[in-house]
Amino acid sequence: MQGDRAIEAERELSYPIRTEGYLPLKDYGALGDGRSVALSGVDGSIDWWCVPKISSPPLFDRLIDAGEGGYFVIQPEGEFQVKRHYLPESNVLETIFQTRDGKARLTESLNSSHAGRLPWSELARRIEGLEGSVRFSLKILFSRRADTASPYRSRIGRYTVFHVRDVLGLFLHTSGVTCEQSDEGVTGHFVVRKGEREVLAIVAGQDEPLVVPPIEDIDARIDTSDRAWQLWSSAISYQGPYRDGFVRSDLALKFLLFSPSGAIAAAATTSLPEKIGGAKNYDYRFAWIRDAGYTIKAFLAINAQPEAQAAFTWLLKRLQENGPLVCYTLEGEKVSDVQETGRSGYRNSRPVVTGNQAASQHQHGIYGDIFGTAWRFIEAGNILDNASAELLSHIADECADIWRQKDAGIWELSEEQHYTFSKISCWQALARAVELADRGQLPTTCRDRWVRERDRIAAWIDEHCWSDSRQSYVMYPGSGKLDAAMALAVRFRFENQNRLRQTLAALDRELGMGPYHYRYSDMADEEGCFLACSFWIAEA
Repeated sequence: MQGDRAIEAERELSYPIRTEGYLPLKDYGALGDGRSVALSGVDGSIDWWCVPKISSPPLFDRLIDAGEGGYFVIQPEGEFQVKRHYLPESNVLETIFQTRDGKARLTESLNSSHAGRLPWSELARRIEGLEGSVRFSLKILFSRRADTASPYRSRIGRYTVFHVRDVLGLFLHTSGVTCEQSDEGVTGHFVVRKGEREVLAIVAGQDEPLVVPPIEDIDARIDTSDRAWQLWSSAISYQGPYRDGFVRSDLALKFLLFSPSGAIAAAATTSLPEKIGGAKNYDYRFAWIRDAGYTIKAFLAINAQPEAQAAFTWLLKRLQENGPLVCYTLEGEKVSDVQETGRSGYRNSRPVVTGNQAASQHQHGIYGDIFGTAWRFIEAGNILDNASAELLSHIADECADIWRQKDAGIWELSEEQHYTFSKISCWQALARAVELADRGQLPTTCRDRWVRERDRIAAWIDEHCWSDSRQSYVMYPGSGKLDAAMALAVRFRFENQNRLRQTLAALDRELGMGPYHYRYSDMADEEGCFLACSFWIAEA
């Protein structure tokens, strides 16, 4: 039945070729269950999966270490071609393998149940014969976590259990799969003919009792997960141009909502380079205030109220516990400092790290992000509670006191400066605080003070950050550099529209590369264009 369903997009490839053991990043599809994300390569190899959480150490990590990393491969023997797509309005991934002898379909899911996310991690892979016969090879290699873990297996009852430090799990499969298990992993093979199917799965957990579900139940949950994704997508009311791409973007954002806490991860991976061979490789498996704000805005736009409320509540609780930080762990703790691991890096791009340098920085932009998010939440017809209102009023006071200081800026740079965008973010915070107070959502005790500081910030920006020679706001006073983030000032409703219009023209002219844009001046040699900047400029 699934084969008859319309597909959203598909690409036909020749036999997938790896470069130095690595696939192009565009050749991965993502699977998710609300707690973790796996990346499945077009050649049938799952090269990234952290168990049980996005931020956990990886069980499979060939994505960042082709020579020593772990993976889970199901691949036709001999040459083959590939077509792949997501099932309509779903995050269940389907891959069609064509060989000389036949055709087979691989359907993959990080499974959920009728009641939502499963308590355990369940990676399911179903292979169905469509034409002729296809012989598949199977190989699982568990991550050694850059030689900080030594996987092993044990016999518990009638099951062979694998262990990678505190993660334990089972490799389960239907009867047609022939395999051998060792401490390092699994090797095997199987054949599917037209009308036949085999199912292979990994069930795993961390420091908890392990459920052993029947393989038939795992198989059925692939379809249950597909229906659950479709049901979620069906609530998206947008019916305008490019609905398929619009829904696909929403489904991608849904991957990053960490359901146990409501946090929004910036990304599901670490250390993928901004330029191949470069050193700008960061761990983004944390929740940034800025990214949370932008994603909450997107959830509100599609009327995904549960996701928006969960994420906003998570943010407010973190502010209560730890104050305004640039980022937090998905559980709401402070992020650890950067530590380099021994992995070789995607296409030898080092370093490969855990933690993030933003953890110890201060960025004025967080004030704008906090109040921008609160404003959007209220604009959607919602209400602040008294404790949250009092918390936000104190943060507005803090912003009013601190805006004159230097900071690390939106791009988390090591050199602190009076970044123009940071000042505009403080202006945004106080402008929204005043509006929230006028709506009765915040206490009005300091409302007049917020107005005065808001206006002082605007005057300071126009006096110090405008360049007559560049006819643009510059990155910081006297720098002469341009910053694409300044396009966001239009979204923030900064008041000097004439100068913003001239700044936008300068950004497009000097930071543009075709339809795309660099983040700021002189970046062409260090990194590629930053797609978000092009969207910001187009929106502005």
